[in-house]
Amino acid sequence: MNKNYDLIIVGAGPSGVFTAYELIQLGLAKTKKILLIDQGKLVEKRYCPVETLGECVKCKPYCNITSGFSGAGAFSDGKLTLPNKDSNTIEVGGTLDKYLGVEKTKELMFYTDEIYLKFGADTKLEGLEYLEKIKEISEKAKTNGITLANCPIRHLGTEKSHELYKKLQDYILDNNVEIMFQTDVKDLIIKNKTISGIIVENLTNKTISEFFSNNIVLGIGRKGANWLSEMCLKHNIKNQAGVVDIGVRYELPDSVMKDINNYLYEGKFVGYLPPYKDKVRTFCQNPSGFVANEVYDNNLTLVNGHSYKDKKSTNTNLAILVSHHFSDPFKEPIKYGINIAENANQLGKGNVLVQRLGDILNGKRTWEKDLEKNSVVPTLKTAIAGDITYAIGYRTMVDILEFIKAMDKVIPGFAHPDNLLYATEIKFYSNMLVIDNNFETSIKGLYSIGDGGGLTRGLIMASSSGVQMARILKNVLQKV
Repeated sequence: MNKNYDLIIVGAGPSGVFTAYELIQLGLAKTKKILLIDQGKLVEKRYCPVETLGECVKCKPYCNITSGFSGAGAFSDGKLTLPNKDSNTIEVGGTLDKYLGVEKTKELMFYTDEIYLKFGADTKLEGLEYLEKIKEISEKAKTNGITLANCPIRHLGTEKSHELYKKLQDYILDNNVEIMFQTDVKDLIIKNKTISGIIVENLTNKTISEFFSNNIVLGIGRKGANWLSEMCLKHNIKNQAGVVDIGVRYELPDSVMKDINNYLYEGKFVGYLPPYKDKVRTFCQNPSGFVANEVYDNNLTLVNGHSYKDKKSTNTNLAILVSHHFSDPFKEPIKYGINIAENANQLGKGNVLVQRLGDILNGKRTWEKDLEKNSVVPTLKTAIAGDITYAIGYRTMVDILEFIKAMDKVIPGFAHPDNLLYATEIKFYSNMLVIDNNFETSIKGLYSIGDGGGLTRGLIMASSSGVQMARILKNVLQKV
């Protein structure tokens, strides 16, 4: 086996996949040896047993929802949040514009959207038809201290995401890019502040190998954020503590959310409410969707949400996330988030916890018998009734509850006592690598893109960062 490559891409999530795709478009895959590595499986072999077994079996060696070709994106609801053409800012999705400027970032995101369309994305864009209705909702939100970010959204759907990414996977494999699945990157090989390769483990036969390249791209996604923190510490890669988003998955009837679902598909609401005035936002809204769990390293179980094109429930679910900034003496937001998730897992015996809003407000835990007569029926059948306030900190809990109360004035029924809170939902993109405008880290030849390094937050911008990475690498690789 040839172990020398012109480029190694670590992580086959959206950022890594789109790096490979664009390198093919630039003609570099024909002349350069490119390797794409992921610890998971081919997209068609990724399957969650919960659907048939009714329980999470903690798949080994890695969760099929979070690992594999296309990353967590293949098992999410698959929403592409595009920029508003008339806006002079990029309202959601990350900080790509900090490095490229707003106009270039928008141009890049629209280009990336065309690739998704080419491989089968739905041509319909949500949020463009009912502008007067959206304006009314926005004004109502503003009077209650909440901002509505109105961005066009293209919904792929969980099952359609699989089909789309399968086509992308086959295209990349057919165009001279080598993909190595079920391969875990154990370490980076760095000498004199310069990258020279990686140390990997084949998860099938447990063999250890070294692969060499002077150009390595880290597109590791949120799942790899903790690994990246360890690499930064071990190899003195410049980074800074970012923001940790901690919260819940909130489930309520479609009937309550009907206007938001119909007019926007996903409402992106942000508030800075008293007493703490922390940033609280909604994220990943799934009309007629299903709450789901996902397993990270060391069997850490978190909650998420899906929305299918064909399979429907009668509930809408969305994340309510609180952003926390830490300074001296504590600068490890990922560890803080892991600690909260571990506490919740202990209370649920390794499962996601669920609690009625009314029970939280009344200072009592939720029991299974309470859920049996609850008007909102949980769509995550493996969730354990309990008390999430034992796990989530007081400040975070207050922020969430105050936000729900304010949202009830915008969307009547948002604070109904039968609505459900699942714990915990945490976004692990809080370790921010210091990179230059070419996405290069403090280690020569080592680049970072996507969610894991803190550059992006979401499918379309993560994918766009991959496209831009390929364009940057064009000049680099032509010199090799």
